[in-house]
Amino acid sequence: MPIDVNGLISHYGYWALLVGCLAEGETFTLLGGVAAHEGLLHYGWVVLVAALGGTLGDQALFFIGRYYGHNILKRFRKHQDKITKANKLIRKRPTLFVIGVRFMYGLRLIGPIIIGASRLKPAKFFLLNVIGALIWSLIFVTLGYLGGEVIAPWLHQLDRHLKPLLWLLAAIALAWGLRLAVRHWSNKRDP
Repeated sequence: MPIDVNGLISHYGYWALLVGCLAEGETFTLLGGVAAHEGLLHYGWVVLVAALGGTLGDQALFFIGRYYGHNILKRFRKHQDKITKANKLIRKRPTLFVIGVRFMYGLRLIGPIIIGASRLKPAKFFLLNVIGALIWSLIFVTLGYLGGEVIAPWLHQLDRHLKPLLWLLAAIALAWGLRLAVRHWSNKRDP
């Protein structure tokens, strides 16, 4: 039975996008944009689902920072100067920092924890987080959508070669699993 990659993307793409955007995101938003370009997903829904995933992930990290942030941040001894600078920026320009943190290299995951530990009000963080997530998802999904023009022909070639590769990997995994099972069974029999 052949694997229908396009069918999988159409059926599970939004869920994969949501989960992928909870933590990392850029790769998933770009791929979501490419899938929208190919007509597998709807562009508007990709933007909204990516924004939702980004918002939920950062909200969770914010509350982790709010309750456990100081203990977590103490562990980053080498980066205390950067954490101090981030706290100064949060106090000076909270709007700019919260909206921009997802665009700052190296602060994507730790940034919301720092913000939570800074005691910024949760309601203010939520509003700015939603705005930042919408801007972020709109930019990256659009880049993926526009990049789909260049990437799409390459993906069609990959799809043709991907199916035999997936079957080969499945066969290797099955053989390896059988080998481990036989070894385990054999070790149990020998006292």
